[in-house]
Amino acid sequence: MIPREIRPRLNAVFQSVFDDSSIEIEDATTASDIAQWDSLTHINLILAIERSFAVRFTTREVRALKTVGDLIVLIQHKTP
Repeated sequence: MIPREIRPRLNAVFQSVFDDSSIEIEDATTASDIAQWDSLTHINLILAIERSFAVRFTTREVRALKTVGDLIVLIQHKTP
């Protein structure tokens, strides 16, 4: 799967989890850019992404993520 296929689906997951249709993710987006993004929402977000893309992340992979761009690369490596 390539980034241009991942980004719209991922953006939809963000909008759903945060219940905010105005969210538009960028590669540089971080947790500090979205006011509602706390530790509990982070867990819900990761679970929603895993469901949406039919992938599983390890704890190490999740901890290494710093930006949405990192997340897109990780999803890209885990999807055919």
